Amino acid sequence: MKKHTFFGIRTILPYLKRYRLELIGLVIASALGSLIDIGVPLFQRYALDRFVTGRDMHTMPAFIAVYLGAILAAAGFNYISCVWGMKVEVGVERDLRDEAFSHLQTLSFSYFNQNSVGYIHSRVMSDTQRIGELLSWTLLNSAWQFCYVVGAVIAMFAIEPRLAWLVTAILPVVALLYAVFQKRLFTLNREIRELNARITGDFNEGIMGARTVKTLAVEEKLSEHFAEGTEKMRGRSVDAARFHGLFAITMSFASSLALALVLWKGGLIAKEQIGTFSMFMSYAQGLMEPVRWVVDAIGSLITTQINIERLNRLLNTRSDVVDSPEVVERYGDGYHPKRENWEPIRGDIEFRDISFRYPDGEELVLEHFDLTIPFGMNLAIVGETGAGKSTLANLICRFYEPTSGCMLVDGRDARDRSQYWLRSAIACVLQTPHLFSGTIRENLLYGNPEATEEEIRRALELVSASELVDGLPDGLDTDVGESGDLLSTGEKQLISFARAILADPRILILDEATASVDTITEQRIQRAIDEIIRGRTSVVIAHRLSTIRNADMILVVSDGKIIERGKHDDLIRAKGPYYRLYTRQYEEEATGAALS
Repeated sequence: MKKHTFFGIRTILPYLKRYRLELIGLVIASALGSLIDIGVPLFQRYALDRFVTGRDMHTMPAFIAVYLGAILAAAGFNYISCVWGMKVEVGVERDLRDEAFSHLQTLSFSYFNQNSVGYIHSRVMSDTQRIGELLSWTLLNSAWQFCYVVGAVIAMFAIEPRLAWLVTAILPVVALLYAVFQKRLFTLNREIRELNARITGDFNEGIMGARTVKTLAVEEKLSEHFAEGTEKMRGRSVDAARFHGLFAITMSFASSLALALVLWKGGLIAKEQIGTFSMFMSYAQGLMEPVRWVVDAIGSLITTQINIERLNRLLNTRSDVVDSPEVVERYGDGYHPKRENWEPIRGDIEFRDISFRYPDGEELVLEHFDLTIPFGMNLAIVGETGAGKSTLANLICRFYEPTSGCMLVDGRDARDRSQYWLRSAIACVLQTPHLFSGTIRENLLYGNPEATEEEIRRALELVSASELVDGLPDGLDTDVGESGDLLSTGEKQLISFARAILADPRILILDEATASVDTITEQRIQRAIDEIIRGRTSVVIAHRLSTIRNADMILVVSDGKIIERGKHDDLIRAKGPYYRLYTRQYEEEATGAALS
């Protein structure tokens, strides 16, 4: 991976440029506040020399007024810098999260197959928060500390160079200690962040898979696995804390040693200059704050470098399915579609000599596969698990690209036109339906944002869902919960079918859409299927073979090849693979009914 200079911040600078005015104001306010802080020891020197040693009280009222004004001004500048720092922090966090989430929408399925929800969540939420904090408060402190150090050094050299050399001896010590400790701190913090990402992933799986965990009675095993991860993170965190503590102690010792040197030598140099000596002691102690800040800032920078690297890794990930520059120029992309250039889709599909393996797989799922699906055909695909049925649906939607060969839509290679152009004409209803958080109405409008109340009602009636919706407390405005969990699987499936109808697709894909519902709901869904496939190209991946008797063509797929095709009655009479699948399933259902 490309190594980024200065803790990787250079790659985040474009997001900072959006807040250049706030940053300029932050730096100016911090600089002015630090300059006033630099003047405090000078006030102290003046007071000691004029009022204590010289016993001249004539200027004391003016001195008090100026001093109080300076303190109030410093407080005002610090307030302004804090407000602008917060604006930069929350603004950068928002922009990074928006960018990361939008980029995730462009990635292909392979990325989500290879990375857990917890891992992705950590990139979008936790990493962006750490980066936002770094770019605002670290920058704020940097401006203040830099101005203070520079101003204090100039003031000391201007008044007493010999003492100034002693005080500034602290700075190279800080640089040396940083060089010694930086590498080890970086390694430890990287390991901790990776362990934290794994724990987040395990936690997410434990929540999302709660039903499966309880069904398998593996609560103890899952808890033990989670505890192992947290124990590893605890151990590495303790190691990092010990090393960081050693770093802090070493820095503090070096700083105290330098201060002692100032006390020893300064007392000899400034015997008759009490005000000057007091001023230098204040500056020497004041420079301890930048030293302590360096300890914390280096730890923050090192830790955040890991966050930046991981966020960059996400943002630099490219989808396996990408439109060519020429296609994007003509048809646009998902965020900037040029719909005026989109040709109408009829719905003819052809697989021409397609071979395919998944990006994280080694074996071909399809091999030299050929298939023609003319517009209006109701095609059913059956086969054993792993035969390649869902792969065909994924290729039709261009969720994946063929390893070799091509898929044609209306006689043209699908890659010659935008993937979003193609998907705008496709609706999918899956075995496990997904509803977005919100109301039933909001979920239906995802299918067609411009749908009228009458169109929504008609879609619900077509899938026999009107009675369901009317029976809910708030009707169409009933909240479905996260992922639709407040509804049953059958109810979610009916809403998904209604959403597909509202989309009015030219191509409809049903991927085992009745596999997880009861018999009554299946009958409702089957009536819906009979309605919505009319006048469309439909591909039905079937689990229950009784639902595809009226298909125009049934394909039996095995090991990525079509081993049988025909209509239901013809395949039954042939007594081949389809007949064996059908009779076996019929016997299993009959046995289950008898036992129940």
